[in-house]
Amino acid sequence: MDQLAPIDDTITIADLVRDPYPIYKRLRAEAPVLRVTSVGRTMLTKAADTRMVKDTPAVFSSNDPNTPMERAFQAHTLMRKDAEDHARERGAMAPSYSAKNIKGSWEPIYRDIAERHVAELPRGETVDLFTALAGPFAAECLTHLLGIPNASVDDMQRWSQVLIDGAGNFGWADAPFVASDAANTEMNACFDAMIDHHKVEQGPSALSVMVNADDPIDMSQIRSNIKIAIGGGINEPRDALLTIVYGLLSNPDQFAACKADALWGAAFDEGIRWCAPIQVSSRLVKEDVELRGCLIPKGDTVMTIQASACHDEDLYDVPETFDIFRAKQPHQAFGNGPHFCQGMHIAKRMLAQLMLPMLFERFPNMELAGPVNFTGFGFRGPAAVPVKLV
Repeated sequence: MDQLAPIDDTITIADLVRDPYPIYKRLRAEAPVLRVTSVGRTMLTKAADTRMVKDTPAVFSSNDPNTPMERAFQAHTLMRKDAEDHARERGAMAPSYSAKNIKGSWEPIYRDIAERHVAELPRGETVDLFTALAGPFAAECLTHLLGIPNASVDDMQRWSQVLIDGAGNFGWADAPFVASDAANTEMNACFDAMIDHHKVEQGPSALSVMVNADDPIDMSQIRSNIKIAIGGGINEPRDALLTIVYGLLSNPDQFAACKADALWGAAFDEGIRWCAPIQVSSRLVKEDVELRGCLIPKGDTVMTIQASACHDEDLYDVPETFDIFRAKQPHQAFGNGPHFCQGMHIAKRMLAQLMLPMLFERFPNMELAGPVNFTGFGFRGPAAVPVKLV
């Protein structure tokens, strides 16, 4: 009979927040299926396994009853649903993310926002790109996409972080949920205040599309959809931008090639592979499964580590290095299967076609002005990126 996966009670959440990549490298080699006590889940660290799980929702359900996400969002969100329930809620927002709306509605608005934010950066001075550019740019763009212009940039960034902290609160501490409860009250009031406007001025924003649908989803789920977009739609482009900038400024040859040959798309793909903004996901096991000689019993929860999948030596040479010249290889930074990130195309357009070329055209000799520390377990990115704007 298959044995249960080995169990580890030495890996701590603090270790994973500080620097998970050496841990994942060891697990890929020694224990790619491992029950980790601190997170209460069976970690899967090989790319083939994480992809298989995401592609097999009939066996590995998104409806993990032990996730802190439902508590943080005060809702059973589409991220924790499967099949028709997931498709209906995902589809409710889909028109806002269509290629037609990205090109016709959002790109002109995002271009104006990017130009303004870059123009406001103080030439010759040292700034933290997290607070001076990446966070505000992502937040302001998202207010338009979601249809909540009454939300301030500061509110959007704060709500996003509070939701992320709550959804990633695998230790079930009290403080993150106290903060998320307060933020949920604020967000609900913000969304509700815009509904009458959107019913009159019907447009392509997510809130407008959802409240004006012929067969709308429940209002509670409309709110949760917008919250999911706030949680992911700020941190993903923000952290991706900061990671790419850091990667380029740390590798002068790649930086020079990017500027000379406009390799911004390659820089985007490599940045999110190198440090995936959303690092892990959970799935509920609906039947006994054998994986790499280990029994994963029905009712267990597996954690797919897409951050580790993006560093799998089976796919990438020297995966811990940032290298825009590496051979193209599919990655899992945006997930795969039915829950593949809906905002992937808009995030790449925001950064690779707008912000990165614009930023480095204005500051072609930008240089790092201090150390850059990455942080986060469920969601990961630089805590700050100090640069001199030259």
